Order: sequence, then C-alpha cells, then structure tokens
Amino acid sequence: MTVLYEDNHIIIVNKTVSEIVQGDKTGDKPLSDIVKEYLKEKYNKPGNVFVGVTHRLDRPTSGIVIFAKTSKALSRLNDMFKNKEIKKTYWAIVKNVPEQNEAILKHYLIRNEKQNKSYAYDMEKPNSKLAILHYKMIAHSDKYNLLEIDLETGRHHQIRCQLSKIGCPIKGDLKYGAERSNPDGGISLHARKVSFVHPVSKTEIEITAPVPQDNLWQALEQLTNNL
Repeated sequence: MTVLYEDNHIIIVNKTVSEIVQGDKTGDKPLSDIVKEYLKEKYNKPGNVFVGVTHRLDRPTSGIVIFAKTSKALSRLNDMFKNKEIKKTYWAIVKNVPEQNEAILKHYLIRNEKQNKSYAYDMEKPNSKLAILHYKMIAHSDKYNLLEIDLETGRHHQIRCQLSKIGCPIKGDLKYGAERSNPDGGISLHARKVSFVHPVSKTEIEITAPVPQDNLWQALEQLTNNL
C-alpha cells in the first residue's frame, strides 16, 4: 500500500494485487485495517481510528482506493459514487487486439454468486443489468495491448467480463479466459486515475496511481509517454 493523497477527510491509496479492500472469508488482513494502523501510528492516536470503505476493488486488481477518514466524508462519498460523480479510469493489458481501437461496449450482465463470476449477453435477459464502458487502445508492444477504460456503470467484474466477451480477456485473468496466470497471482487491470470534487472542501481532486513494478507495465506506460 502506498498513500497517494491524504487530508483531514479522505485518504487515497495505491493497492497492490494481493491486498483485499475489506475483510473476507480468507481471514487476511484487509486494506481498511492497514490504513487504520497507518493513521494510528502517524498521528499517535489512542483508541479506535475511523476508516470508512467507500468502494471496492477486486483482489487481483491494483490501483486507486478511496477511504473516508470522517463519517461526514463517508456519507458524502457514498452518495457521490451512487450518483456517478466520481470518474474512474482503468488501464488493462490484453493479448488479443480488439476489432476497433476505440469503442463503447454495451452488454447485459448476469452475476453468478456461486461462481463469483458475471456473464455478458448482447440482449437483455431476466435479472440482467446493463453494463456500459468506453475503451481505447493507448499503447501496444509486440505481444500486448494497453487499453484505457472509462466506466459508465459499475457492475460486478464489469471490465473483466466485457473485455472477455469481445475476445480480449485481461492478461492473467484465468476466470475470464486468459491462457495463463500472472506470476503474482493478480490480473493486469489497474485503477489508474480518479477525479472528483472533494466532498467537504469542494476543490477539484485528480489522482493518478503509478503502475505496478512490473517490466511489461513499465514498458507499456513508457510507450504512452512517448505518444
């Protein structure tokens, strides 16, 4: 975990692929607890420290996670996420070249709780939810392509599921059709950037998370810098 931004009301961190945002059945220490410990130590606080979880990021995914440090910020951020007032941009590495360099994808997703997996359909089905994202290719190497993704909806495994549906599973994502896993057990999906109006101070906030310390990520990021 690396802290990217902090003030009196919010703290934004860069999550690694192994970290979980909230406690789950694995019993592993969640990021929310790590942030609490960090704040307790930094400010030498006795007793409990308030850290509110405002959104989740899949365990195998890296990148930006926003936590609230006050209950006021938590309720306002929750409303902002609900009202789509927080813009999130993701980067994904895929092996296959998408048919179009840039497109809007619309699918209907059905979540299978037992499998912890979503399925995408072109037509609406009973219990399905509309999923919309916009992607564009921003770099490519000999074998891999880097896509930038803006989400319009926030469905379960949406990016993973929709990219798989168009024949471009994310590198390392065995659940959605990748050929092999990544050495670190994660997938090559990174919550790259977030922008929003601060829930309390009302200033414009834009935060970018450095890509993982991985040769392929670093090389593809370098290619975007050269554009």
